[in-house]
Amino acid sequence: MAVTPSPTHWNAEDLWLDIAPKLPGFTVEVLPEIDSTNTELMRRARAGRAEPIVLVAESQTAGRGRQGKTWLNQPGDCLMYSLGMALNPVDWSGLSLVVGLSIAESLQRAPGTHTPRIGVKWPNDLWLHDGRKLGGTLIETANLPAHTHAPCFGAGQGTPRFVIIGTGINVRPPHTPAQALHTPAACLQDVDARWNAPQALAQLLPRLVDDVLLFAQQGFAPFQDRFAARDVLRGQHVHLSDGSSGEAAGVLPDGTLQLRTDAGLRSVISGDVSVRPIHMALPPAAV
Repeated sequence: MAVTPSPTHWNAEDLWLDIAPKLPGFTVEVLPEIDSTNTELMRRARAGRAEPIVLVAESQTAGRGRQGKTWLNQPGDCLMYSLGMALNPVDWSGLSLVVGLSIAESLQRAPGTHTPRIGVKWPNDLWLHDGRKLGGTLIETANLPAHTHAPCFGAGQGTPRFVIIGTGINVRPPHTPAQALHTPAACLQDVDARWNAPQALAQLLPRLVDDVLLFAQQGFAPFQDRFAARDVLRGQHVHLSDGSSGEAAGVLPDGTLQLRTDAGLRSVISGDVSVRPIHMALPPAAV
């Protein structure tokens, strides 16, 4: 286990004890500052270092989000980490949904039939049900150099790749002025004032590993019903970056978004559009 000293207590040893039996060779590494946890794991993978790892940063100087967006932070404001492992899933489709779903479920298990306050905006953003963004995930993969010796997980028949799942979650209210944000921001302390970054990581990481391993074996289909319970777009009128619009109608067993339009159902594949709700009119949510 490789643990880099940090001013914040991250319970790295407990994390390692929870996860190492599931991911042979797993390590936990915490850094006070780095350019980007995703970028660092990509550098390592291309150099043949493909053992499973979670890399945590208290501060990132060049954090990245989807579609090239930057992720700004101050130490303690955000939980920022990247989970990396060699993966060969039966199908890559839907991985981003699984990641968002797993985190939402871990950070808030709403009782009974109450609407969960933390939901997932397709394909992977974490939103509160009032339309504010809590966090997001950037998933990248790298080809593994020949003769790389690292455990690989999944039941696929293709070529294994090193997958890097980088997530940023607001823990405290962001310093960025609200008017400068395209989507209003939320934080974990809006849900529970006791949250801090190490607690959130300890809560979500073991389940995330379990869900990624299940996905690698069976694809997205086992998660479809769970995702429906956290889908903040379902039933909402949304518009796409190409100017078209329609009503979000859930996802298929491979995670493809269904959009109900005047011309009928349209399938939307992750990566080819930007989906934003025109309005959010959701029922009151249980905290």
